[in-house]
Amino acid sequence: MVSKDTKIAVCGDGGWGTALALLLASNGYAVTLWGAFPEYVEEVRKKRENVKFLPGFKIPEKVRLASDIHRVCEEADLIVLAAPSQHMRSVVRKIKKDRIHHKEFVTVAKGIETGSLKVMSQVIHEELGRVSLCVLSGPTIAREVALKSPAAASAASTSHELASKVRNIFTTEYFSLFESDDVLGVELGGSLKNVIAICAGIVQGLGLGSNTRAVLFARGVAEMARLGHTMGARRETFMGLSGLGDLATTCLSPHSRNRWLGEEIGKGKSLKKVLGSTEMVVEGVDTSKSASRLAKKFKISMPIAEAVYGILFNRHNPREAVRALMKREPHRELD
Repeated sequence: MVSKDTKIAVCGDGGWGTALALLLASNGYAVTLWGAFPEYVEEVRKKRENVKFLPGFKIPEKVRLASDIHRVCEEADLIVLAAPSQHMRSVVRKIKKDRIHHKEFVTVAKGIETGSLKVMSQVIHEELGRVSLCVLSGPTIAREVALKSPAAASAASTSHELASKVRNIFTTEYFSLFESDDVLGVELGGSLKNVIAICAGIVQGLGLGSNTRAVLFARGVAEMARLGHTMGARRETFMGLSGLGDLATTCLSPHSRNRWLGEEIGKGKSLKKVLGSTEMVVEGVDTSKSASRLAKKFKISMPIAEAVYGILFNRHNPREAVRALMKREPHRELD
């Protein structure tokens, strides 16, 4: 059993970080939620509500709110890294290395760094060294978890002991974790599904039917697995919670930011206008850049990711791009 005296820091006060802070606090742990902007942290402290990123949920007084990342991490035993993927490196660089070598980390960010093409565990290890690290990823819409709707995710680590510990800490009556040792596969699934979800949203925005969305859904899984296998992950991981499961919820949920962005693009809005209408990070936008570069680097076919990249950044016509996807030359389904 994990002691309830374990102190936990959640670094990142977005919707998912806030939902996890609420979950951990309800599980009896001392939790501190860190935010990068002191003025907004103070606003959340006064209102006891994250009105920007998780409105409608009261943050209990036992969840501390802080903007000093050094103090937050120094006082914690377990550090949950919930910063957006493109800001992860700058966040972990703020953590003093000599104070955290004995601490344990969990990353919940879903993305691939555009400059380095590295997943978050690789970024974290590059900045902090060989710290004990677990990846938590799966079909977890923040609002639904905050509502305590039943959900499950993967806890992936090269350390079975740490994965088991994280599972015990995060498990509740409504939230379950399944252990995995395929860290790369779990991270790639959680990242690439956002790109497929943007395409699913585009299809929705264009007014196309369920048949089209189903094709993208099925071929999206194959596309993620193809890249993952080439990079050294296991194909079967992409049929699990962090692959197929996360893809399903991100493509179907009305609360999915990636699907929402795609739907707005499909309706004819520009990427700049859509992004300008929200303060939330839409991870699939930058991940589409990374996916396109990875496809070229490893010389594999990723037509859906390439189509999304072309629509978002090269002004390709969404309807024509989707039509081209559906008319690709016949080939073996399982390739």
